[in-house]
Amino acid sequence: MTSTQRRVLLAKPRGYCAGVDRAVQAVEIALEKYGAPIYVRKQIVHNVHVVKTLEERGAIFVDETEEVPEGSIVVFSAHGVAPVVHDEAKRRSLATIDATCPLVTKVHKEAVRFAKDDYDILLIGHEGHEEVIGTSGEAPEHIHLVDGPDDVANVKVRDPEKVAWLSQTTLSVDETLATVAKLRERFPKLQDPPSDDICYATQNRQTAVKQMAAESQLVIVVGSTNSSNSVRLVEVAKEHGAANAYLVDYADQIDESWLEGVTTVGVTSGASVPDELVQGVLAWLAERGFADVQEIESVKESMRFALPHELRKDLRAAAV
Repeated sequence: MTSTQRRVLLAKPRGYCAGVDRAVQAVEIALEKYGAPIYVRKQIVHNVHVVKTLEERGAIFVDETEEVPEGSIVVFSAHGVAPVVHDEAKRRSLATIDATCPLVTKVHKEAVRFAKDDYDILLIGHEGHEEVIGTSGEAPEHIHLVDGPDDVANVKVRDPEKVAWLSQTTLSVDETLATVAKLRERFPKLQDPPSDDICYATQNRQTAVKQMAAESQLVIVVGSTNSSNSVRLVEVAKEHGAANAYLVDYADQIDESWLEGVTTVGVTSGASVPDELVQGVLAWLAERGFADVQEIESVKESMRFALPHELRKDLRAAAV
C-alpha cells in the first residue's frame, strides 16, 4: 500500500458549537476582567483539555455552589442548572455569570410551560447528566426521565391524555426519534415541544459523520468520555458503516494497530473540542502516511450567541 492511497476525511462542521464558544469565552473574559480566582460550578464544558487550560489561568472548578466562598464570582456551566442552584448562590451572596447554552435554556422554559399546564413531561436523556439534572429541577414533580427506547415500557403517568416530551440537547437524533415513536405508541396524544430540542450542532456533527462513516474503515472522534455528544458520534459512525470508531482526547491516545489494513480514516470532534486537538490528530496521521486530507462539509454553520448578560452589562459599563 502506498502513501498516496491513504487519505483522511475531515468532517465539517466539527468542534466548538456556539454554546460552548460562549461558555468558554465567559470564563476567559471573567478571568481577564475580574482576575483569578473565578469559580466554575461543574466543568464549564465536557472537555478535559479546556478545563485544564482554564485551571492554569486561574479558574477553580467545584462540584457544588456551597464550595464557593461567600461573595465570590461563580460561572454556571453550559449544561444549565436547576432553580435551586440559583437560590443557593443568592443565599451565599455570590455574583453569578450564567453561561447556560441558550438552547438548553429553551428546553428549561418548555419544561416550565408544560408543567404550568399540568402535563406529565417525559424527558428523554441520560440519567445523571448535568443537563438532565438542570432541566428536571425546573419541574421535578412533573418530569419523568426516559433513558432511550428500552425505557419506554417503564414510564408511568397520571393521565395518558396529558403527556409531553422534551429531550437532552446532545443525544443521537436517530435514537431520540426512535424513543419518541415508542412513546407515541403508548401515548397517542403525546405533545411535541414547540421546536426541536436536539441542538443544531449535535445534529450537524452527526450528519457529517454519517456521510463520512460510509467511506471510512476507521473513524477517530476527538472528545472526552463524559461528553455525551462526542460519545454519540462514535456510535453514529459505527451505525453508518465504519468498521471501527474510537474516542480520544489527544493524538497520543491513538493506537497504531487501529490503522492496520486501513486506507481511509474519518476524523471529527465533539462540540466542546478546540480545533488545535484535531490538528494534533491530523499531524499524527500525516506522520504515518495519511497526509491527504479531504474536508467533508455537510452543512454551513453560522450560529453565534451573545455573551451572558451579566458580562455584557459590566463590559458596557467599563466601555462608558
